[in-house]
Amino acid sequence: MLAPYGYQLLDSASAIASYNALDTLWLIVAAALVFFMQAGFAMVESGFTRAKNAGNIIMKNTLDMAFATIAFIAIGCSFAYGTDLAGLGIIGVPDLFLSHTDLSNGYTSGAYILFQLVFAGAAATIVSGGMAERTKFGSYCIYSIIMCAFVYPVVCHWVWSGNGWLYNMGYIDFAGSTVVHMIGGITALLGAFFLGPRIGKYDKDDKAHAFPGHNLTIAALGVFILWFGWFGFNGGSSLGISSFELGTLTGEVLLITCLAAAAGTVSSMLYSRFKFGYPDVSFTLNGCLAGMVAICAGASAVDYYGAIIIGAIAGITVVVVAEFIDKRVKIDDPVGAFAVHGACGAVGTILVGFLANPDCYAGVAGVLYGGSLSTLGIQCFGVGIIALWTIITMGTVFYVIKHTIGLRVSAEEEISGLDISEHGLASAYSGIMPDLHIIHDESELGMSVQSMAAGAQAMSGMTVTDFSAPSAEGLKKVVVITRRTMVGALKASLDKVGVTGMTVTYVAGYGAQKGHASLYRGIEVDSTLLPKVKAEVVLPAKKVNEVVAAIKSAVYTGAVGDGKIFIYSVDNAVRVRTGEAGDAAVSNESA
Repeated sequence: MLAPYGYQLLDSASAIASYNALDTLWLIVAAALVFFMQAGFAMVESGFTRAKNAGNIIMKNTLDMAFATIAFIAIGCSFAYGTDLAGLGIIGVPDLFLSHTDLSNGYTSGAYILFQLVFAGAAATIVSGGMAERTKFGSYCIYSIIMCAFVYPVVCHWVWSGNGWLYNMGYIDFAGSTVVHMIGGITALLGAFFLGPRIGKYDKDDKAHAFPGHNLTIAALGVFILWFGWFGFNGGSSLGISSFELGTLTGEVLLITCLAAAAGTVSSMLYSRFKFGYPDVSFTLNGCLAGMVAICAGASAVDYYGAIIIGAIAGITVVVVAEFIDKRVKIDDPVGAFAVHGACGAVGTILVGFLANPDCYAGVAGVLYGGSLSTLGIQCFGVGIIALWTIITMGTVFYVIKHTIGLRVSAEEEISGLDISEHGLASAYSGIMPDLHIIHDESELGMSVQSMAAGAQAMSGMTVTDFSAPSAEGLKKVVVITRRTMVGALKASLDKVGVTGMTVTYVAGYGAQKGHASLYRGIEVDSTLLPKVKAEVVLPAKKVNEVVAAIKSAVYTGAVGDGKIFIYSVDNAVRVRTGEAGDAAVSNESA
């Protein structure tokens, strides 16, 4: 009979002797919290992108966790936490499904593996947002497997295995500012670079255009879920709560995490208010995440003051870096994955070299607390070497994928949306009209619009026979397009002149005012379409002047944007229920 892989104790006597139920329970609870962060990532990424790609975002986040589970347990975990290969502190001995590895240490081996597994899933799913809206689904799946099976586990071994070479140098990354977040952020930037920008993101003059997220409410929900999950992410990294020391550490880490999140939120809000003239919603949400990303490294090494400083710096960093990447470097990162995770992960780790308080659990003194420059130097070196590893490995992966099976979908597929082109899903929001994809110039497509339409089949219209008699006096259709706030006044005014039926449609457009200038993440939104309402009334020709006067009295303010009234001739009208035609069809029905 085959050995039951994954369900055995290789040294049962020592494992039982050291077993602690409370520490094991804490790891399981923390793992569940971190697992729930996948839902948060999915909500943030889908909310910050367009509705036509929401299903694709959800699929990638789901598959990230699925692939992480298989790849990390099968081989990645042994690379990360297995017996050190050759005593060099570089990588663990490969061990398929951990058949010869016992990682119990008070907690059970299974609980520890589960906790580390969900970290691998988080590292992988960070990349989804940076590569959103134009990546081939199959190509993304290949990346995800490689990340969880090899690239991420190697860095885990360097820093967290207990005998890794960076750990032995004194490098501090308590919960993954670089090990998880910076790796994910840099990989997202590399993926976005190899993909190229979304169609329409930059025009022929290299001006950046904004693609507003379709649902900031969902994005905000995602941020709250992530904040909640971060209690397991950072708090669980204490690996136990059974002793007073571990319980104190866990409690302090949770408070430190909350302080950094709050400081990042506030500083990002204030900085966006200063820079753009209003507190930007999306950047404020990013600022909250940036604060938590940055504090992961030093959660056991800094005090409350340090947490607030790190969070505040991260909140400003995320705005500055996101704008720099978008407007200067011209790499299209739809959700700011690199700014949040890559840049702020690096900044938070380096700041430990300045702000580490020797009275805290880690017992390390930063430069501002009388420590030597060596701690700061080690932090900077560790950030650099992990960044270099990520660039070389993941850059190679994306290069090979791009030049073999391809990394990016076609222009037609991108414009139609990945929900339909990659998953056969008409819309993730059934019954809701999808966003329009505005194209500024045919050169953005690399092909003419006519060639894209080639082959489209024409459909014959339906022939309708009208058996009703024409109206003797004639009918008119009066259409008014005005502000949406005028619907109530318009209805009341028309009621007074005997018009009790009208068709109202919510539309978007602009006239002489050329729309309302707005910004999204510091970039002017291209669509200058304002929310309007279109009301249509069909009536006998003799009542037109009276109805037009009633409309004008209802919607007139004297300001630009009052709207316009259009009058059309109507050949005839037929009431379906009674068969009445002409004036009778548009007159009030009897009770």
